[in-house]
Amino acid sequence: MADRIFAGVLLVVAIGYTIIAFTVIRAPFQYDPLGPESWPRILGLVAIPCILFILARPDVASLGLPAKTWGRLAALVVMLCVYSYLFQPLGFIIATFAFCMALSLMLGAKLLPALAFSAGIGVLGYFLCTKLLELNLPAGVLTIFR
Repeated sequence: MADRIFAGVLLVVAIGYTIIAFTVIRAPFQYDPLGPESWPRILGLVAIPCILFILARPDVASLGLPAKTWGRLAALVVMLCVYSYLFQPLGFIIATFAFCMALSLMLGAKLLPALAFSAGIGVLGYFLCTKLLELNLPAGVLTIFR
């Protein structure tokens, strides 16, 4: 029942979001083909069928999570807030490295694989976004290497 109640509330939110995405959001210019108007529309159109599926076939009868899971979820929310706060001053690479490292260790990864994963995501993600997608990401403290 908890899944259906949550999905019902989320469905109302998703329908409202989709209506706003199609009627209110108007960008003065499109700087890429999937600009600021397209992503909210796509998100809304994908969210509604997913939520309808949860309404039709809920997963559990009650929401019972262990305290350890609630603690990890709370830690993840704090980590995401810290990541968003440090994103601009530290830059994409260092902020992403720190976030991925903390998350990997929290989920039980060993130190060396966590280091390799975090460095790969930070550096490869930066170059994929800046070179391939031509996005502007903050370099932060690494501007001295430009």
